[in-house]
Amino acid sequence: MKLHELAPTPGSKKRRMRVGRGDGSNWGGTAGRGHKGQKSRTGAAIRHHFEGGQTPTFRRIPKRGFNSGVKEICNVINVSTLAESFKAGDVVDDKAIRMAGLIGKAEAPLKILGNGEITIALTVKANKFSAAAKSKIEAAGGTCEIV
Repeated sequence: MKLHELAPTPGSKKRRMRVGRGDGSNWGGTAGRGHKGQKSRTGAAIRHHFEGGQTPTFRRIPKRGFNSGVKEICNVINVSTLAESFKAGDVVDDKAIRMAGLIGKAEAPLKILGNGEITIALTVKANKFSAAAKSKIEAAGGTCEIV
């Protein structure tokens, strides 16, 4: 393949729509903008959440209490899932859980929850453990390490 033989994939390049070029083009007259009104005018830019002048929703609804805005989102996994996905004696950490496809790519701390049962001994390394998860893992002969 040579430089002069390169071409775009057929159908990937489309001609731009030339509006307002006469009635024979089907896009003459109002050029697809409809009749009158704010959005038919040139330079019309209506800001996000603008409701035509009526009081916007976020100003109409009552506000109560306090929202700190500080909420930590964790990747969570239950001990039952660990028991199904790993063998006895395995070291289970963030990387091993990702490789097993049990959590997504989100860069968030890992928290182990205590839903379900675990009967095999695992060495679990995570950022957080619930009290139930920690007691179940240690009761099965495993260890919990906070990273």
